[in-house]
Amino acid sequence: MDTATVTLVTGANRGIGKEVSRQLAARGHTVIVTARAEDAARKAAEEIGRGAEALALDVTSAEDVARVTREVAERHGRLDVLVNNAAILYDTWQRAVTADLDVVREANETNLYGPWQLTQALLPLLRASAHGRVVNVSSEAGSLASMGGGTPAYSVSKAALNALTRMLAAELRGDGILVNAVCPGWVATDMGGAGGRPVADGAAGIVWAATLPDSGPTGGFFRDGDPVSW
Repeated sequence: MDTATVTLVTGANRGIGKEVSRQLAARGHTVIVTARAEDAARKAAEEIGRGAEALALDVTSAEDVARVTREVAERHGRLDVLVNNAAILYDTWQRAVTADLDVVREANETNLYGPWQLTQALLPLLRASAHGRVVNVSSEAGSLASMGGGTPAYSVSKAALNALTRMLAAELRGDGILVNAVCPGWVATDMGGAGGRPVADGAAGIVWAATLPDSGPTGGFFRDGDPVSW
């Protein structure tokens, strides 16, 4: 059984997910790099190098989730950290009053239901860890305090992910599993576009939440380790 911290990151073949995986591997974690395409996951793991493993995972697929859960159990017997990073549809072309609800449903399949079903499936392995952590990569676009009418599919899905974070944190507090949401800020990635902060800076706040001590916060929403308004 692996004695290193075992971490699984979704959507880890590029952008923030890949950089989070790189930073955690550099800290000595065994990082399971996942992506919808097996080739993409394998390529990212090879580029990260030591400590990185690859698995294909589409978080919207119940079959994929079940298979990955079995493989993690067989390889490691536990999971210490789950980073729910995979997300789609930053719908800047939409407004709430005219939004295509099929697009909203599609965003929620990946951004809400995906992390939800994956967390449920992996809970026995997280409970087998002495220091379980769940990090939901969210966005200030999901903050009710500052929400407008833009990017409705993305914003609603992230607000719902924040609500899920609160519920899971409350239920898992007794298991010692810390569950937090993290906004990486506007980061220069394929989704975020040019002009954002360096990807390493956005990833750092996620790494912070993934490596919290047992006395760390749970049920919070953070950016760079500081609270963000719900």
